[in-house]
Amino acid sequence: MRLQKWPIFLGLLLIVLSALIYYFHYLIFYDAHHIFIYLLSDIAFVPIEVLLVTLILHQLLAYREKKGRLEKMNMVIGTFFSEIGTRLLVLFSDFDPKLEYIKKNLVITNEWTDEEFVKVEKKLRGYEYNVEISKVDFEHLRNLMLEKKEFLIRLLENPNLLEHENFTNILWGIFHLAEELTARKKIKDLPKTDLEHMAGDIKRFYGQLVYQWLDYMKHLKDNYPYLFSLAMRTNPFDESASAEVHG
Repeated sequence: MRLQKWPIFLGLLLIVLSALIYYFHYLIFYDAHHIFIYLLSDIAFVPIEVLLVTLILHQLLAYREKKGRLEKMNMVIGTFFSEIGTRLLVLFSDFDPKLEYIKKNLVITNEWTDEEFVKVEKKLRGYEYNVEISKVDFEHLRNLMLEKKEFLIRLLENPNLLEHENFTNILWGIFHLAEELTARKKIKDLPKTDLEHMAGDIKRFYGQLVYQWLDYMKHLKDNYPYLFSLAMRTNPFDESASAEVHG
């Protein structure tokens, strides 16, 4: 990597400028003792200045920048669930033959604490996510993927997601499934081996999608109660969920 020359020139220029100012000070007041007192005092303050600027101020700015990136990233994740993520969870949960074992744990309420979210996530880690091939409506799934393919491409191009490896992996998994489905001219009457292959593609990111949804629900509960209210009323794991508000 080539060393940039302008920082060196700038540093030398500032040192020369400082020396000239001290020199003019001496020409005016003829007081070298006074100059050296303030020079040593300024040098003594340099370590504290480094501490304040480099460590404390830099950490505060980095924290604010990271918080801003996380906020933008959560907005993108929210858009994903609004456009396609929640619909995929509805479909995949319908395909899951053992969903009854975890479904009741995913009916989130206003009373949930942070500990409850952690407890449920740990329980979900031990669950084997699966799909029953005979239940999968690949035709409907392909139509949904075709409808949202451009949206998925735009999400993959979003620079805010570069630091979110899990969500990026989910997007790649969904995009791969979309390519598999759209590459076939006919979905009906596919051989069982081919159906099993695509079912494997679904299982690859199905569990990750559930974890991401749970994490997003916690984010909404902590920061956006009104959005959390709608998310609860459209919970893909709650068969009684309804967007309508009832008294």
